[in-house]
Amino acid sequence: MRDPIRIIKTIRLTEKGTAMSEKFNRYVFKVDDRATKLEIKYAVEKIFNKKVVRVNTMNVRGKAKRHRRGAMGRTAGWKKAIVTLQEGDKISLA
Repeated sequence: MRDPIRIIKTIRLTEKGTAMSEKFNRYVFKVDDRATKLEIKYAVEKIFNKKVVRVNTMNVRGKAKRHRRGAMGRTAGWKKAIVTLQEGDKISLA
């Protein structure tokens, strides 16, 4: 398996993600584009020492942006992982 630090890029702190973590014990991560669900599960368990129950992933498309002279471009796409932890486990975000 690859290095867990290279798989998990950042944790996403949004209002929707915070509500999911409080209600359903789910956390949202920005992960490497080539990472599989098993690698993400392994990385979260090694980094945070918590038991992972489920991993859901999705590829987020980049948004269309207009440049200064009218030319169209795109922001970079990325991969999102929603990780469900075992009942009673929490990740401290502070």
